[in-house]
Parts: sequence; structure tokens; C-alpha cells
Amino acid sequence: MYKVNEIFYSLQGEGFHTGTPATFVRFSGCNLRCSFCDTRHEDGVFLTADEILQEVTKNPARTVILTGGEPSLQIDENLVSALHKAGKYLCIETNGTGTLPPDIDWVTCSPKQGTKIVLTHIDELKVVYEGQDMKPYEQIPATHYFLQPCSCLNTEAVIDYVLHHPLWRLSLQTHKLINIR
Repeated sequence: MYKVNEIFYSLQGEGFHTGTPATFVRFSGCNLRCSFCDTRHEDGVFLTADEILQEVTKNPARTVILTGGEPSLQIDENLVSALHKAGKYLCIETNGTGTLPPDIDWVTCSPKQGTKIVLTHIDELKVVYEGQDMKPYEQIPATHYFLQPCSCLNTEAVIDYVLHHPLWRLSLQTHKLINIR
């Protein structure tokens, strides 16, 4: 059983896959407490892998994004396998502090200050910028590096940082800008 906050269909609003239709499976619970988190961790229902699969397959998109909260606290090989058998492309958005089951197709790590990253493979590093020192994040091996304003409030500072540090790409929360989930 997995504690799921919500399952919904929309467009990916952030990072590398921005604009891609996807089914989001938002898990409840997290090992961190970030002030800008958009998940109500006390909410959720317990679902089996089959029940999650039933909901996910109602939507036409191949992409499924496992997010949270912190999905690494709950997902396992059984869920990953069931979604792959249904032909789904699996992305995860994780803080990087927990291990992941094998065979996830795309790993987005959004590390938080002062936490230890345990992942051995990161496709996309996405940091919410609050003026922190970015040098430690630049040492985390990833294929793509994205810097994101905190709740669209400090976009100019992020643009300035990216212009002076071209390792990073700007990631806007386009779902908030165009008012979709």
C-alpha cells in the first residue's frame, strides 16, 4: 500500500520536460519540511499498485511523474514494474536523500540545503534558489542543471545568477504562471 496525496493529469511545469503531458502521482509524507512545499502531507489515501495503475491508465500520456512529498519513502520495484508493464515512462522528483528502485527512466533531484544526496544517477538537478551558495550543488554529478525561482518570487535574481553561471538553466514554474495544476 502506498499513501497517495493525489493523482492528476496535466502538463509538466518545471525543468527538462516542461510542457510534456503527464500523469502525476503525488505521494504523501516527506523526511524534510521545506517552507515552500506544495504538498499537504497529512492528506492522502492508501492505494495498491493496481489501484494506482488503474488511475494512471485513464489518461493518454505515456509519462508518469512520481512526486511528493518524497516518493522515495514509498515507491518500490513492484510499483515501477507495474507501471513499466503498462508502457509508462517513469520520472521521479526526489530530494535525493533516499535510495530508488532500479529502472526509473528519468531522475530529477531537487536537493535541499544541508542534506546528503545518496543517488548514484541524476538526469536533472533542479535547485530552488533562495540566495544560497550554489557551489556545493555544482559538485553533484548530473546531466542537466536547472535553477528555479522560489514560488516565482525571485525570478530576476535567478536570471542574473544563470547569466553569470552558464552551467545552470532557468526553470520557471510554468504551471503556476498559466494557472494549471
